[in-house]
Amino acid sequence: MAISILFNTLSYYDAKLEAQKEAHITVKHSMVLSSLSLHLNRPVTKGPEMRRFYRNFEAIALLVIGVLCLAIIFSKDDGSQNVRTANVHLNVQKSVSEQPPRKVSTENAAQYAAPYCERNFSAANVAGFSALPGHIQDFLFYRHCRRFPMLLDVPDKCGGAPRDSADVFLLLVIKSSPWNYDRREVLRKTWAKERLEGGAWIRRVFVSGTVGAGIEKRKLNKLMRLENREHGDILQWDFNDSFFNLTLKQVLFLEWMERRCPRIRFLLNGDDDIFANTDNMVEYLQSLAGNDGGRHLFVGHLIRYVGPIRESGSKYFVPVQVQESNSYPPYCGGGGFLLSGFTARVIYNMSHVVPILPIDDVYMGMCLQRLGWSRSPISE
Repeated sequence: MAISILFNTLSYYDAKLEAQKEAHITVKHSMVLSSLSLHLNRPVTKGPEMRRFYRNFEAIALLVIGVLCLAIIFSKDDGSQNVRTANVHLNVQKSVSEQPPRKVSTENAAQYAAPYCERNFSAANVAGFSALPGHIQDFLFYRHCRRFPMLLDVPDKCGGAPRDSADVFLLLVIKSSPWNYDRREVLRKTWAKERLEGGAWIRRVFVSGTVGAGIEKRKLNKLMRLENREHGDILQWDFNDSFFNLTLKQVLFLEWMERRCPRIRFLLNGDDDIFANTDNMVEYLQSLAGNDGGRHLFVGHLIRYVGPIRESGSKYFVPVQVQESNSYPPYCGGGGFLLSGFTARVIYNMSHVVPILPIDDVYMGMCLQRLGWSRSPISE
């Protein structure tokens, strides 16, 4: 609730704060306090004048409190500013028991800073490059970039030690933009609630990038840190959170999983605007004979016999400069799909050799196809 109020309050004062420097705010504080002092020293009167005095007093007091609170919030040093930001603006990109999971650590993840990723200027030599939309050009310039500074981490989400990650039966991996606080709150209280279901632990992480620039970006990053302190469930990297970067978000999560949760049993990969019956998923996964997450599994809405959309006005536009082939391999729709920890690790390994495609669900299918796992291993 506190974070939600902050979102509304900060949005109201955002335009004013951008036009003011810290010195101006100090001057304004002095003026307001002086005005307040004058009102307090006025002689006590009666009738309408007294009522007007109290109304003015209340308004000034509320203004002083609001401005002071905002000044305190934005005057604090942003700890994440020590991380060298890769200013890339891409327009895509114990066994299970009754003991509760360990308390999650949400320390700042600056220690996982990645080196700055340079633009690949040779991409401009591709035929027809100059005629491509700006977001496609940016994608091609930075397509090779796979590592970005990590701003928020939950290192103990799967137990703290790699061997403990096997205690987590189902990890909910939910892609979410920094703006979507309300969606995350709904999911935390409904189908994505962390709990013990049928003797199996369900855990949750939201995967996010950054949005905006300047004061807007710093404001949202501060709010994300506060949110993560309260819930301990956000992974955030310093790349532009956009549609064409969904695949990058997926690859970054898989790298995190390899480091933090290498023995995870199963994963649900989905978006923050879906509803999933996680109770049924646990029941289904527990019914699989001979598969405790150590064998191949990839289950979702199977899509076949489709290819890249070549219409430049489409959200899903993929020109030949990005994908030459006119067909996609079979894949599961990205709204939500289940996969085993084994399959997730295989996809991560293949991501090192399969060039990034901006359509994230198609990219997962491409990694499986590279292994020869295309149509038959994917369940409808």
